[in-house]
Amino acid sequence: MSERIIQPSAPGVGATFAKAKEEGRSVLIGYLPAGFPSYDGAISAFRAMVDAGVDIVEVGLPYSDPTMDGPTIQAAADQALRGGIRTKDVLRTVEAVASFGIPALVMTYWNPIERYGVERFAHDLASAGGAGLITPDLIPEEAGEWIAASDATGLDRVFLVALSSTDERLRITADACRGFVYAASVMGVTGARAQTSKGAPDLIDRVREVTDLPIGVGLGVSNGDQAAEVAGYADAVIVGSAFVRRILDAPDEAAAGVGELARDLAAGVRRRVL
Repeated sequence: MSERIIQPSAPGVGATFAKAKEEGRSVLIGYLPAGFPSYDGAISAFRAMVDAGVDIVEVGLPYSDPTMDGPTIQAAADQALRGGIRTKDVLRTVEAVASFGIPALVMTYWNPIERYGVERFAHDLASAGGAGLITPDLIPEEAGEWIAASDATGLDRVFLVALSSTDERLRITADACRGFVYAASVMGVTGARAQTSKGAPDLIDRVREVTDLPIGVGLGVSNGDQAAEVAGYADAVIVGSAFVRRILDAPDEAAAGVGELARDLAAGVRRRVL
């Protein structure tokens, strides 16, 4: 691999968290799969999310064999794959989102990156202006090639911790992260829920004992009130299934639907419940 450092053109994740901290609020992170409801439709939806107050975007790389996605996101990914979306289209989506002036992270299972080529993907993602990767099924002990590639390209790497993680697992995972730590607040697959996780605050406290990195909480948030609750103890509120559901329910009004939800969530992180 070349030793040249490629600096992502989009604003950094760290700078986004620092700005939100100065404003006394949490960061709002929004997820959609690339290519859903279509290639252009996804970009329009991301634009609406950003305009309505989303601070960081997760661009999902649709995958045919998900392990932690619930039925809502699985349905969206299947639709994107049937529409012909491929990894190169995901990278084009990242480039479009980065042009909106916010960090764009790719959320992906590891198998598609291995098939594409780890060094090649890191180079192409950085060249597209991407900020980094969130890898839900990759653990640091098996991530040597990605750690080297992300170091060479300046990309952030976000690993996941869970309610079941031991203190040692929390430390190992947090030490390998760059950008922020992703805390999965519920056991099981993704999906909007009527209530937020009761165990999430304790998990955040445990993670704070092993790292100074910001911590984002994902899985389950679907409205502004829940966002305000999570923002009371987490540095970022991560929302995916609720955005996807808006599009599944009204595909012809995708941008308007996700924009409306984003405004509610953005207001929530600004009135966080302490």
